Amino acid sequence: MPSKRRILQADKKLHLFSGSIYPELAAEIAEYLGVELGDIRLEKFSNGESYARYMESIRGEDVFLIQSVSGAVNDALMELLIMIDAARRASARRICVIIPHYAYARQDRKSAAREPITARLVANMLEVAGADAIVTMDLHQGQTQGFFNIPVNHLTALGLFADYFNGNGLDNVCVVSPDVGRAKAGKKLSDMLDADLAIMHKGRPAHNQAEITSIIGDVKGKNCVLNDDMIDTGGSITAAMRVLDEQGAASIHVCATHPIFSGPAFERIDDCPADEVVVCNTIPVPQEQIDKGKIKIISVVPMFAQAINNIFTNGSVSQLFDPDFAL
Repeated sequence: MPSKRRILQADKKLHLFSGSIYPELAAEIAEYLGVELGDIRLEKFSNGESYARYMESIRGEDVFLIQSVSGAVNDALMELLIMIDAARRASARRICVIIPHYAYARQDRKSAAREPITARLVANMLEVAGADAIVTMDLHQGQTQGFFNIPVNHLTALGLFADYFNGNGLDNVCVVSPDVGRAKAGKKLSDMLDADLAIMHKGRPAHNQAEITSIIGDVKGKNCVLNDDMIDTGGSITAAMRVLDEQGAASIHVCATHPIFSGPAFERIDDCPADEVVVCNTIPVPQEQIDKGKIKIISVVPMFAQAINNIFTNGSVSQLFDPDFAL
């Protein structure tokens, strides 16, 4: 009888790869985790087609792909799908996709006849490509998680904003929701800041246009913290700021997770009455705009790094939502 041998399996390695949209964020997450970014070759052919090839073996390994779907949104999304497909075909054991900003999230329902539900389409594409789990932050609507049949870890920046404003010693604070749909998140932030809450009613006569028709709550003489999930062209948020200014707010502080900043956004921010506009680094912001001083950046690196570590070690991600949990 041949003697039995025990074949030892080497410890699993955390493989972290970055797409081409925001490699700086991926590098910071890798540094926080104490790992090196994996070697991946990303190219575009002359006709604009994307190409991805892993330059190291990932067979049987846990692979984490970081890509914020922003900027050239369609190119970023297609590159991510190709990265997922390549990882699946390279026999990765588990593919976890880190999407700091989930594009198309606003198209989450049919608000008119013959419209698509593109947020669901993107979810389907990610699953079909081969993603096993998703980590993202502050979806436009939390219900978007229901479009997936795979685990979705939905992080939020509310605690980061609360820490920032509590650290600045603001008193007599009123958290303002720019519309009814954001009221639940506004209530959570107001509880964290031990503040009052006001809610605005917003109408949209056309895409990227907003009108504030009324406000529920007293903002006169208050230090107002206007919270939203994103700033795109800046139309909605500047319209809300004008109302607060007219209603006699003592100061106006804006916080939003995703700094999309498209079209006239920077010009509107320069001219707005806000004392500061606080955003997260889920999307890159040009340094020259930060240097002007009104835009402040809060890092999401520790939160995403901890989520990646907990998923890799089969730990709990929900603990990141505990206000007493220290990153």
